[in-house]
Amino acid sequence: MPNSCKSGCKSGDNTSNSINSRGKEQLILGLDYGVKKTGMALGNTLTLTARPFDILPMNNGQPNWDTLLKIIHTWQVAQVVIGLPLNMDGTSSPLAKRASKFARRLAHKLMEQKSAVKIYLHDERLSSREAKDIAWEQGWIKQPQDPIDDISACILLNSYLQNPEYITDVTAYGV
Repeated sequence: MPNSCKSGCKSGDNTSNSINSRGKEQLILGLDYGVKKTGMALGNTLTLTARPFDILPMNNGQPNWDTLLKIIHTWQVAQVVIGLPLNMDGTSSPLAKRASKFARRLAHKLMEQKSAVKIYLHDERLSSREAKDIAWEQGWIKQPQDPIDDISACILLNSYLQNPEYITDVTAYGV
């Protein structure tokens, strides 16, 4: 993992069809789902880079849906990758179940708007720990409680860009 996540992460030279199926640039929104806040990162399918974007406040796991949908439409996002916080043994955690439900709701809201945005879940085990370590090493945070959610989303998105085959396509279920 490069130490440049604050200014942009670059993945390997993976050009898998699931990332860039049409050969043109697409933006990907990475979401590090949380009950109180959700980190956001933007990625690019041509450069295979990601960068932290913002932190979205949540109300008991629910965003302001209008704000989130506006971000997706304003930035012309083609894919949304939502972190799935599995347990270390690969089993589903309570937060993973909530993240899956959030992903299904987002897919449904986009489908209602007749949007073609793809929604994926991607394993995010230890992304918050890695984000905290990087942020401390780089001096991006000064206190343990300083937010790192957008950096976690960047790490999640970088992981997806490197390993796009490890996803669950939420939009394929026709929610």
